[in-house]
Amino acid sequence: MSYLNHEPQENGPQYLEDLATGYWYSEALFTAVELGIFTLLEPGGKTPEEISRALDINPEGLMRFLQALCALGLLGRHGEIYFNTKISSKFLVKDVEDYQGDSILWRNNLFSNWRSLGSCLRKGGRVNFARRNEDPEGLIRRMRKYSRAMDSVARTKVKEILPFFADVSLSGEMLDVGSGTGAVSAGFLEYFPGLRATLIDLLEVLDYAGEVLQEKGYHDRFHYCPANILDPWPVQEDHYDLIILSNIVHAYSETEISVLLDRAAACLKKDGLLLIHDFFFEHCPEKAALFDLNMFVNTFNGKVYSAKWLEEQLTQRKLYITELLPLASDTALIFAGKSPESLQNLCLDHKARLVYKIKDMGFQNVCPIPVEMVHVPEWADLRCRFGCGNYGKPHCRPDSLTPQKTRAMLRDYTYCLLLEGVPPTRDFQRRMLKAEQEAFKAGFYKAFAFWAGPCTLCDTCVVDGSCRNTKDSRPSMEGSGIDVFETVKRAGLALRTLAGEGDFIKYFGILLLE
Repeated sequence: MSYLNHEPQENGPQYLEDLATGYWYSEALFTAVELGIFTLLEPGGKTPEEISRALDINPEGLMRFLQALCALGLLGRHGEIYFNTKISSKFLVKDVEDYQGDSILWRNNLFSNWRSLGSCLRKGGRVNFARRNEDPEGLIRRMRKYSRAMDSVARTKVKEILPFFADVSLSGEMLDVGSGTGAVSAGFLEYFPGLRATLIDLLEVLDYAGEVLQEKGYHDRFHYCPANILDPWPVQEDHYDLIILSNIVHAYSETEISVLLDRAAACLKKDGLLLIHDFFFEHCPEKAALFDLNMFVNTFNGKVYSAKWLEEQLTQRKLYITELLPLASDTALIFAGKSPESLQNLCLDHKARLVYKIKDMGFQNVCPIPVEMVHVPEWADLRCRFGCGNYGKPHCRPDSLTPQKTRAMLRDYTYCLLLEGVPPTRDFQRRMLKAEQEAFKAGFYKAFAFWAGPCTLCDTCVVDGSCRNTKDSRPSMEGSGIDVFETVKRAGLALRTLAGEGDFIKYFGILLLE
């Protein structure tokens, strides 16, 4: 699906076509989950005739639908038997631990509100609302449906969050604000036997949470605190070892979030941890931007925020913070505490933290790769010597690294970052220097940058060839014998030659780390 990985150097309309037909993919998934096909096929699969009879589906239409599900990687086929692929068996079969069907079907329920996007844009906010005077039973059913959907997401997210606590001896009291069914807290209680949790949410939500947690066997380690989290929290200040705001920030306005952060800071122990888990524009920016629109059409005040804004809010409350810590999925974390010592035992990947900081400098892509992926043939530097009008000029020195010297240098490294940027050249080169400096400060003492193109840092270059700015001058990838195209290809990124004057230009640089 090209719309998930748009390539700006492609000139054709395929990207637009894929955007326009994106709902085809989701409708196929929604229908399959609604029909219960994946649950029916578990564990051994079935023939089309068996599926048709069980689901009362037209055989001809079913065959076409099964073909589509196979093409999407959700089903496989062996002879006449259709069976679940690994992802379907793990996430789309009812009653399995990580079942995501409730979450998927909740997304389907949002579709009608998305159709009102144009009206929302004209009005400046949401235009579709729940029915007035909804009967209490209907409201409870809708609330439980939503809670089940969010519970299925939370169960998978907490598995990504817990590794950050691998070296933390956590016990005592935790506070889960806007907890839903308590899936995140349940994950922590399973991991930390000495931990107890207080859940704050609406009474109807906590009633359902009690039923769910009773089944999991953690009921006696939970305290239920019914409240609207925008109202004063009926809990003790300076009391909690861990406070969690998971997917809470995006649901509220700036003013409301300020109130929530004030209360969280007040309730946190001196050596406690505040964990914020949410969508942020800096991580998976396409998904974050669309999720922000989802909040626009479906909520009163909800929106996605930048990590920078939230970091500023936390710092204003005299909290020490980590930078944004992306998860492997579409959300990310920020940790905060009243003392720097409270953050010291978290398992933070220094390379991942560096990648985030460098990406935030304005690079389009920051791709960690092994140094073995950097291709240094014998011909690449010849394209500089023969065919480039800048070769031999002071700003494009003829004494750059030879391919032999470059290969010898690379043998002293195992890991590097491939950085993608755009013109102007001077801005890109300054970002490369800034990235190198950031890596050095992070402890990568061997950090060294190769940038793109002739040096453009100085307004005027010396005419005698003696550089006056050796502190900032760096070799280019191509001038040092590196095959940029092959290296980019090996890293899984896209780059093509330019066919016309208006083509989209990309720059690539390499930051050697260790």
